[in-house]
Amino acid sequence: MNAQQLRNSILQEAIEGRLVPQDPNDEPASVLLERIREEKRRLVKEGKLKKKDLEETPISEDEKPFEIPESWEWVRVSQIMSVKGGKRVPLGSSWTTTPTKHIYIRVTDMKNGSITNKDLRYITDDVFEKIKSYTISKNDLYVTVAGTIGAVGIVPEDFDGMNLTENADKLTDITINKDYIVKCFNSPYVQECFKSLTNQMAQPKLSIRNILTLMFPLPPLAEQHRIVAKIEELMPKVEEYGKAQEALDKLNAELPEKLKKSILQEAIEGRLVPQDPNDEPASVLLERIREEKRRLVKEGKLKKKDLVSEPITDEEKPFEIPESWEWCRVCDISESFIGLTYKPSDVSEIGWIVLRSSNIQNGQLDYNDIVKVNIDVPEKLHVKQNDIIICARNGSKKLVGKSAIVRNVDVPTTFGAFMAICRTDFYEYMAKYLLSPLFFTQLRKESDTTTINQLTQKNFNKYLVPLPPLAEQKRIVAKIEELFAEIDKLKTK
Repeated sequence: MNAQQLRNSILQEAIEGRLVPQDPNDEPASVLLERIREEKRRLVKEGKLKKKDLEETPISEDEKPFEIPESWEWVRVSQIMSVKGGKRVPLGSSWTTTPTKHIYIRVTDMKNGSITNKDLRYITDDVFEKIKSYTISKNDLYVTVAGTIGAVGIVPEDFDGMNLTENADKLTDITINKDYIVKCFNSPYVQECFKSLTNQMAQPKLSIRNILTLMFPLPPLAEQHRIVAKIEELMPKVEEYGKAQEALDKLNAELPEKLKKSILQEAIEGRLVPQDPNDEPASVLLERIREEKRRLVKEGKLKKKDLVSEPITDEEKPFEIPESWEWCRVCDISESFIGLTYKPSDVSEIGWIVLRSSNIQNGQLDYNDIVKVNIDVPEKLHVKQNDIIICARNGSKKLVGKSAIVRNVDVPTTFGAFMAICRTDFYEYMAKYLLSPLFFTQLRKESDTTTINQLTQKNFNKYLVPLPPLAEQKRIVAKIEELFAEIDKLKTK
């Protein structure tokens, strides 16, 4: 049960007579009701009310939605108070943000059972003169009747005598505890009544006539005071509960991702799976890669600069790794490229698919929103199976660095200038590395020193990678996927 549900439950208990005990010494609500009728008869005699104001529409047993205590009575709004409408600013006039003596109270000002004094609107003296009969007093309550429907609240002293929007009515001439009405009318029962009584037009509106017909439970006056006091005692505790619940919900929402980050960090530190002394060490793997590069240089397929890699000092290494592992740089074990620059005029219904940031969704490629270009694309920018596509530049730092493996390439595909490709034989392990805190720590250092949030090819090639033996890479990837699958199950529960 969340805070709003608990709040609703308390209000419903209150209007059903189950929140506070009844006191047999209380004057019954029937006596209170008769006294209200007598006062109305007196006002009719004095000409202050009309005879029609004495009319009451009987409430049948079939209409009563739930049982109430014997000392209570079911009543209609018309028996207890009057309802009067607000007024829109006259045609040709307008409100202003410049303060005057006359605040124009809008529905947007009516919040949390009161009226806020932030971002107010005002009307001038001449506009006030045209709508001066449509004000609300500190003794009234407001009820919103259009846009937001059924919000009920008090009128603070600062808004006494101010003008009321046509999208709200005032509950006035109130003959019972005003605070009880606020609590009662915010209950689930009355809120549902407001909905059912709303006229479904182009702009749904709750009419004065329908509000007057609404029936609600009336406790003895003394019990009204006890109910209000009890609700006001409980609501701060409900607020505390709500904050605690929000904190717990936030923690539960964040926990899966935090667990995944922790697992990835354990993985790249060599603590997720045990090392096997029979595995070929990463140093041998790296030497084999270097030898292959030297061969390609001899054949003219690589340049001599591709053999150069900055040495890694002990000061650079962020943590200890197992003896069979090696620290290397991204350029030691992969190729990387920044994507294709194209003009709006190059976009076509046929041609090359251009992968963009929007095509990476939740670590997977999504082809629902694709762009094609009909131009020649350099061979190095042809997307291949098992390439890792990375968002290299975006207006939001949250998006820079997100990545996905390209599993299938069925049609000619390239990638945009705000994207990068990491091409490596160790794509499964590198894909996990690109999700790790170590990768994003290095990325943040780069992004925080530039005016544009980006992953540059030059800096990406220098990023540190803790490289396990090839056999261990496979065990690490399998374990990560096993654990992530379990975490994802938690999300759906």
